[in-house]
Order: sequence, then structure tokens, then C-alpha cells
Amino acid sequence: MTELGDATPEAAAAPAAGHDDAVALAHTLFEAAREGNTGLLQAYLDAGAPATLTNAAGDSLLMLAAYHGHADTVRLVLDHGADANAANDRGQTPLAGAAFKGYTEVARTLLDAGADPDAGSPSARAAAHMFARQEILDLLG
Repeated sequence: MTELGDATPEAAAAPAAGHDDAVALAHTLFEAAREGNTGLLQAYLDAGAPATLTNAAGDSLLMLAAYHGHADTVRLVLDHGADANAANDRGQTPLAGAAFKGYTEVARTLLDAGADPDAGSPSARAAAHMFARQEILDLLG
């Protein structure tokens, strides 16, 4: 066993390299969610990547997919255990993001998964009212 001060530069760099790899992977997953790259995201989720992964702002893979209008990606992340009502650090839910952007198919997918139209701040219902998203208001009932 070596003393802490006796570690080689390569050994000392190993944890940093591992951390850098993990950060790079997280960025890849977040970008896949934003872009709706369902195939790539599915490969990582099937391999064990957490569907509940969040970035520094608390935006989950689900939030990013919903906010960017990718219903198939939303469905995939939900099928892998994402919480339809998980809010980011600003209190916004994926359903509120979909309502704000006017993504009806995404909103329907989230509602089918149990998303609460009154959760978050502003709620999906409030966002749909604010931005006159009548089709989404009709979905919300």
C-alpha cells in the first residue's frame, strides 16, 4: 500500500478522468433529450443510465424532451421510470413546459402518464391560460 503522497500522477489523475467521463456522458444524455435522439437515449437508458438524471438547473431528461417537443422521447423516459411531475429548480414541471411551448402531443403523453396539470409554478393550466394554448386547455379539462 502506498501513502497518499506517494501516488503517481497517473493514479492521481484517474478520478478526475472518471469524473470528466461521467460529466461528458451526462451532457450527451441531456443533448439527446433536447434533440429528441430517442435511439441514443434508449441505448443508454437500457444500459442502466438513470431516467431521473438532472442537470445543474434541476432540468430532467423528461423536462428537456418535453420542453423541446419530442413526444417519443418523453414516452421513452417515462417508460424508464421518470416522474411525470418532477419539477426543476424553478418549480416548473414537464407538463408546464409543454403547455408553454404549445406541444399538444407531449402534453397528452404526460397526462396519460399521470402528470398533474395543477402542479408546479406556474402550473401547466396557468401556462396554457397565459399563452392561449386552447388545444392544451381542452386536454387539461
